[in-house]
Amino acid sequence: MTGWVLVPLGVALFMGSLLTFRANYAGVTVAGESMSPTYGVGERLFYERVDGSQVRRGDVVLYRMPARYRDLPVIQRVVGVGGDRVVGRVDGGPITVNGKPLPEPYVRDADPVAGMPFEATVPEGRLYMLGDNRGNSRDSRSFDDESGGGSVPFTAVQGRIVDDANVPLALGAAMVLAVVAGLVGAACGLAGWLVGRRRRAAYGPPPVYTP
Repeated sequence: MTGWVLVPLGVALFMGSLLTFRANYAGVTVAGESMSPTYGVGERLFYERVDGSQVRRGDVVLYRMPARYRDLPVIQRVVGVGGDRVVGRVDGGPITVNGKPLPEPYVRDADPVAGMPFEATVPEGRLYMLGDNRGNSRDSRSFDDESGGGSVPFTAVQGRIVDDANVPLALGAAMVLAVVAGLVGAACGLAGWLVGRRRRAAYGPPPVYTP
């Protein structure tokens, strides 16, 4: 009977890991080049389900703006949050946020503006988004005539890209372990049942006493 105990334990572990993963993480496949070279076309990424208020400058987020991208989700990098003054000039220098240079080692060809200068003050509750491939990205710069100066509202954010996949992988490993535990438990339980049956068959039926 000991082996059978592993079966409900494995099921509980599997369901717990699955529910935790689905509640906190999801996957997305990169379909464009706006985040190259950081992420390439076809690359599979995990994202953590967070609210827009939880992301910070430098985070790469998944968001959805139906009026801009035909209701398709996109991933871009946060370079400005509410209250920030973000400026990019065509002079070969870095983008500045509130007058301070923004280090961006991830930008393609080390060109933070790529011929598209901009200036924006980010409203509260919104984010200013840019792709890492600035020369091939329809980001906040392309929608500066909209309300909010091209920025994205918190409500559009669906999650934050997870560069360290240890947590999702750990949950996946837990699910695999749960399946293995369940199978081992079932196998042990079945083996024990068969052994007991053979023993009973070898000894024959128990004697019956009559008065």
